[in-house]
Amino acid sequence: MIALADVDLVLASTSPYRRELLARLTPNFRCLAPQVAEDPLPNEFTHDLARRLSFDKARDVARRHPGTVVIGADQVANVKGSFFSPLGKPGTVERARAQLIACSGQQVDFHTSVCVVDARAGGDPRAFAHHLQHDTTTVHFRALERELIERYIAREQPLDCAGSFQCEGLGIALFERIESDDPTALIGLPLIALCRLLRTLEIEVP
Repeated sequence: MIALADVDLVLASTSPYRRELLARLTPNFRCLAPQVAEDPLPNEFTHDLARRLSFDKARDVARRHPGTVVIGADQVANVKGSFFSPLGKPGTVERARAQLIACSGQQVDFHTSVCVVDARAGGDPRAFAHHLQHDTTTVHFRALERELIERYIAREQPLDCAGSFQCEGLGIALFERIESDDPTALIGLPLIALCRLLRTLEIEVP
């Protein structure tokens, strides 16, 4: 086993939420932006989209930075049963409002994938070993009144969050309950799964 501190570790993300989560395991990593289009493919299931993008992000950064171990992650949400209609990052207040209206009183599945690409040996990027894990967290939303939605958006400004909420902040007040195997998955980086993947590469955590 090799210590995590001795690995040139890269997080293929500029998300402050994922950076804060990974910092729970180690302070020794870099954040680099992947150059990956995030549009879904025609008729692509939301869970498949999350898996594909986590791999594409990690592979893209590993290709440009051989000698590293790269972590890629992605999260896609959908109202339960709407397998081809992802709830992405709203970007605007109007879209955030529409997303929360759609989630009101509904079950929403958050599909979070994490992929680790091992580029330590260098060589052909197509031959880099990779390992991937997926988590599905189901959030049961309260019935949300229009005034509550407006107050929440104004206070939290969740425009860069899939589903238009931050569970680590005031968004937790929007829920009836959460069904999850990994509470960090809902924030964007499933640390239990990530530790498992790193151990697969014989990287010791902690």
